[in-house]
Parts: sequence; C-alpha cells; structure tokens
Amino acid sequence: MADRSAITDPVDSFTEPVIVASGLTRRFGDFIAVDDLSFTVQRGEIFGFLGPNGAGKTTAIRMLTGLLPPTHGTARVARHDVAGHPYAVRRVIGYMSQLFSLYGDLTVRENLDLFAGLYDVSGDRRRTRIQWALEQAGLEGREDQLTATQPLGLKQRLALGSAVLHGPAVLFLDEPTSGVDPVARRAFWDLIAELADAGTTVLVSTHYMEEAEYCHRLALMNRGRLIALDSPAALKASLEWPILEIRSDDSSRAAAILAGLEGVEDATMFGRSVHVVARDAAAAEQNIAAALEREGLTARDIRRVPPTLEDVFVSLVRRSGGVVAG
Repeated sequence: MADRSAITDPVDSFTEPVIVASGLTRRFGDFIAVDDLSFTVQRGEIFGFLGPNGAGKTTAIRMLTGLLPPTHGTARVARHDVAGHPYAVRRVIGYMSQLFSLYGDLTVRENLDLFAGLYDVSGDRRRTRIQWALEQAGLEGREDQLTATQPLGLKQRLALGSAVLHGPAVLFLDEPTSGVDPVARRAFWDLIAELADAGTTVLVSTHYMEEAEYCHRLALMNRGRLIALDSPAALKASLEWPILEIRSDDSSRAAAILAGLEGVEDATMFGRSVHVVARDAAAAEQNIAAALEREGLTARDIRRVPPTLEDVFVSLVRRSGGVVAG
C-alpha cells in the first residue's frame, strides 16, 4: 500500500480543486501549441490527458509545472499561482517524464539520495521514504547496482519513487510508460491507484487506450485544444452512432473500402477486425456485405459491439480536424 507520508499535510484539508487551468494558451511564434485550455482537477483524482502526438499534452504539463510560462491564461496548483510562484509550485509537485529523469551512472541508492537532497527530505523521514521507494520499486538488494543496468520496468518504478520522495500534493506523469511491457505497465498503474487513494492528485498524459481507462476523468486533446472532457464510461456512452465490427479476409483493405461507403461515418482497423461507425446499423450491415463482395472480399462476421474508448477517440479526433501531419 502507498505510504501515508506520500501526501503533504496542507492539502489534506483541500475542498477546492487542486489544479485549476483557465484559458491556458501557449504560442511558439505563429504556432499555437495549446489553445484556450480550461479544466479543474480534484484532490485524489487521476486525471488523464489523452491525445495523439502533437496534441499539446506535454506543453500543457510544462505550463502547469512552472517549466514554461503561458502566453495567455492562468493556472493554480495546490493554491499556488503557477506563473507568479513557479518555485512554490515545484516544491509541492512531483514530476516524471517518459525519460524517467534518472542518472544511469549512479547506483539505485545514489539516485534516491540525490532526489531526497533536492527535495530537502532529511533525517528519519529520509530513511523511511528511501526504504519505501526501494520496496515499491522491487529494488531491495539492488541498492548498490548501477541504475543503467536495471530492467526498464524497475527503472520506471524507481523514477516514480524518486518523484514522490518528498510527499508531493500533485504528481505529474508525462507518458511515463512508453516502451514498458504490459505487465510492468499494469503494476505501475496499480501503484498510481494506491497513491491516488491516499490523496495524491495525479495528472497523467498517455496515448495508450487501456491506460486511459484507469483515469477517473479524461481530457481528450487534439491540435492544442480540448475536444472532450468526461469519465471514460461517459465518453463511450456519448458516441451517437452504433459501432459494427467486421471480420474479413483482408481487414486493412476492408477498412479502406468501407471508409467511403454511404452511411458509414468512420471505418478504422481494430486489431484484426474493422470497426465501422454507422448512422443506421441495419442498413449498414447490408451495404457493408455488398460493398466488400463487389471488391472480392467476404465479410465473415458483422455484429454490433459496444463502443470502445478508441472508437470515441478516433471519431472525435477526426471531427476536430484529424491528427497533425508530421
């Protein structure tokens, strides 16, 4: 279980949102990386940023952590104004990027000692927190080994332990599981859930749909803008048209054929099958089978299925202009 000291005492009494973003905008010359982003996050909530590459997720996190000043708009994190008091913000947050922010030429314990010093964690609390970090990372007995020699999953958990050594009120995770195997990824999310249950507010960016399901709420982003905000269940329920799953001899070719078919809003690959967003399921079934047959393909199975988060995501991204090229 998560150590209760992972939560800073001043935030235990929070009733207002721990994170408040209002009209956050960031320009780089003529390019708008984040455009008028507004949302709130409550204490103990796991809040996800979901979006394709170039959607503005990392830029938004950099503004919220005080690493990048916004061009317009405001943000508060744990009652601190991010633009006005960035150093105060950094004292009450933890941050972990997909690069893990570890030093490979230091041992496991040396990395933890370094971060404890940076966060002013000292005395008995330092010893307790370092021991907790070693236990949750599964690195007991490896304290004197070089960090660079550790498996990726263990390095990931070590990076997380380092990020929360000082008991931050808010934990920012920027695509923290990129390149990590599914088993290690699930173990990592179990730990995130424990931290949130103990009161840590977590804001995480990801492009993994299965990870997004673990979030209490999701902010879907594309082209720098917020295109949807709700729980995963509510987002799936919001898809207005039914989903048909089609299995055929050549799913890739079938998706290309069905994408332009009358009555089909969208057609995308989904594993080895094709998911079709249809305006009228009954009419679409007949049209789909006929269209594939004309092109020499057979629809082995056509059935209506519940929408997945990926279905919602693809539909909303395409409606909002599609993925940014390059």
